[in-house]
Amino acid sequence: MLKQILSKIPRKFPKSDPLDSTRIDCGNDSTCSGPSTNGGSSFSSRLNVVKRVSSAVFPASMMAGMEAVDPHLSFKDVSNMQKQNLFVSKLNLCCEVSDCSDPDKNAVQQDLKHQVLIDLVDFVSSGSAKFTEPAIAAICKMCANNLFRVFPPKYRTGNTGGETEDEEPMFDPAWSHLQSVYDLLLRFVSSVDAKAAKKYVDHAFILRLLELFDSVDPRERDCLKTILHRIYGKFMVHRPFIRKAVSNIIYHFVFETERHNGIAELLEIFGSVISGFALPLKEEHKIFLWRALIPLHKPKSVGIYHQQLTYCVVQFIDKDPRLTSPVIKGLLRYWPVTNSQKELMFISELEEILEMTGMDEFQKIMVPLFRRIRCCLISSHYQPLVLNSVELHSWYLALENINESLLSPFQVAERAHLLWNNERVLNLIANNRHVIVPLVFSALEQNTRNHWNQSVLIQTQHIRKMFCEMDEELVLACQRKLEEQDSLSTVEAEKRRLTWERLENAADLQPRAGNILASVKPVSCSVTC
Repeated sequence: MLKQILSKIPRKFPKSDPLDSTRIDCGNDSTCSGPSTNGGSSFSSRLNVVKRVSSAVFPASMMAGMEAVDPHLSFKDVSNMQKQNLFVSKLNLCCEVSDCSDPDKNAVQQDLKHQVLIDLVDFVSSGSAKFTEPAIAAICKMCANNLFRVFPPKYRTGNTGGETEDEEPMFDPAWSHLQSVYDLLLRFVSSVDAKAAKKYVDHAFILRLLELFDSVDPRERDCLKTILHRIYGKFMVHRPFIRKAVSNIIYHFVFETERHNGIAELLEIFGSVISGFALPLKEEHKIFLWRALIPLHKPKSVGIYHQQLTYCVVQFIDKDPRLTSPVIKGLLRYWPVTNSQKELMFISELEEILEMTGMDEFQKIMVPLFRRIRCCLISSHYQPLVLNSVELHSWYLALENINESLLSPFQVAERAHLLWNNERVLNLIANNRHVIVPLVFSALEQNTRNHWNQSVLIQTQHIRKMFCEMDEELVLACQRKLEEQDSLSTVEAEKRRLTWERLENAADLQPRAGNILASVKPVSCSVTC
């Protein structure tokens, strides 16, 4: 029994030159002969003869008994017994990275590698590939060599968050090769057994994969999004590590650089991850909401990923409605004051949250919330109309037929008034009208008197009408209180005016500063030197 166990342990061989090992193998082979003078026959024989893999290519412990086939062969030209060995040989051939920045440089080698990658993808898609340990090691090595790379410094000017919505996307010149590698990696992750692959798809592999989300190529980020989602779903042992690593990326983005291209894709992954959280929510998940998702509202580039961010926040509230109050307080903490574009996004997100808010949670935050909404109702900020070159050209061609509503600026005040059109929000306001109406009534009255936009004036009158239908006595009481405040303000203003007049009159009776200086005589110094 002990001899059988010891016989399975791989022996350590001394390091030698690959040429020496080839000569040793040829010396032991009875069919091996010296160099042939016929080049064609030697080439055909080299394609058909199966050679043993040297220990310099794969570790001896892993590749014991493994045979290599010429990687240039097609899978159709070898037997079923040799297809697995050809699969590994082709993977090793693709480990060599070529420079794709210059299409004319190494064009033949690039075309050959591209064709081999396509053969590998087709072979894995057919279901014929068996992901043994040597194959798993080879495919992970090939993906690491081709995908894991350091991106050049970002040279976009005036950009603090990766690509913006108005910028043209940048594409990697090596995408034709990268796409095949990503396709192969996706099929590998979808088909392989997690227990067998977790040795190679480890924390270091996942970290390098997450670093690729900063790629400027949106096609690469889209492939990475799908692959990381599959890894998260299959490799359950790595789930806490992935969540922690993504949190660190968000912390680095929010609190240090505000530069990253893949925040939207990472949030899109976590949107589906959050929907799968078990109840009750773990403290770790709540911390991710408070320390990662809520601070993501702070950067100026929030518009790039705001849709995905809103979905994640809404998923948390759907899981635990008690999180509504902390979420709204976080929004109020990061509420923009001078950025009207961000303010419009915040109001839209706030409306989605209020649609899922219960009465108890709403009452906890309604006072600070409607103080902020009151400021939005009287806001003079607006979002200017932005047209790209195609739209601008069409605008010039059809100027007489263009709809004027398309050119009117979409104001913060107008968007805030639209909250009353939501039935759920209106129901919350109606049930708490004794608190909310006094908070916003002064803003509505101020709009009625002096707001410059006609659309805002119409919506203000509509809301006042709705308040009168809810509780006319409350509206009249607010009106009387506002008139009292206006009268008191008038009295106070008159007192200040009279006080300033008395100060001015008293200043006129005093001698001027020049006369005072002239009457002052210089004092001689009594100290002798």
